[in-house]
Amino acid sequence: MKSDTRWMPARVRSLRDITPTVRELEIVPESGMVAEHEPGAHLKVQVLVGEPGRGRVQTRSYSLIGAPDGQAWRIAVKRLADGRGGSLAMWRLQAGDRLLASEPQTHFALDTGAPGYLLVAGGIGITPLVFMAERLGKLARGSGVPVRMIYGARSADELAYLPALHDALGGSAFTSVQAFTGPDPIDFASEIAALPASGQLYTCGPVPMLEAVKRAWAAAGRPLADLRFETFGSSGRLPAQAFNVRIPRHGLEITVPADSTLLDALDAAGVQTLWDCRRGECGLCAVDVLGIDGEIDHRDVFLGEHEKAQGKRICACVSRAVGTLTIDSAWRPDAG
Repeated sequence: MKSDTRWMPARVRSLRDITPTVRELEIVPESGMVAEHEPGAHLKVQVLVGEPGRGRVQTRSYSLIGAPDGQAWRIAVKRLADGRGGSLAMWRLQAGDRLLASEPQTHFALDTGAPGYLLVAGGIGITPLVFMAERLGKLARGSGVPVRMIYGARSADELAYLPALHDALGGSAFTSVQAFTGPDPIDFASEIAALPASGQLYTCGPVPMLEAVKRAWAAAGRPLADLRFETFGSSGRLPAQAFNVRIPRHGLEITVPADSTLLDALDAAGVQTLWDCRRGECGLCAVDVLGIDGEIDHRDVFLGEHEKAQGKRICACVSRAVGTLTIDSAWRPDAG
């Protein structure tokens, strides 16, 4: 069961490299009607993934960057050599190339009524937070609501959009942006302690970082409703590799290629699975695990740590396995 997305012809207007591994693309619908969007919105695109001439069309979601200007949508793509192929396909695009795009959709909305804010970004997870920083920076200058941003990356040259963030959050007694690089962990407990009561934390980044933020938030006794997060669902503990899947209810055994998701492989085999976000957030695609000869690499943020440790469910849109995974499906034969 797929979400109801309306696709429209679009083209790449321009592109530029923001960091050695992050490329920004400006996309415009061929109708010329560039819809407005709110902070936290994303754009879905359909792109040909795989070797040129032998690829298959797949859907990818990218956060929209910065305030809308009515001229084009801006997205940024991090090149991942060991990913599922989407980033490499996006990097092959040139100015003038055509593709299908959706209208902006928002599942990571910003609430501007909190008494304080902490924005936490890791790597390419900065993209949905740029517009949030711009909106909240204006709010802070007008009302004095404190806004702080923590931005981590592996190296200084991978800190994308840092000048824009300083413009948005610099120069005010109520705002700040601090960048961290290298392997040293960020002290999320101290950062959360500095947030006013009932303040909100918005975060996006790799799953290990999000899990660390969630643990620190829970340890601080903060309300779960005040923690808002989004993940790009591409990182895991183990390198992506092909694995086998058995589905006894259907009498099937399939192989999930390294550049495919379990969800896509099930769909290709005719096993229908419910799904919506495709980012490991909503849990709609979670299926029951009957057994594992190997190891599950949970890459979602929907299942809790105890559920992941039990290994009884897996989110098919992002999580993977090493070895052979045996799962059940929601399909049942017609009793009539």
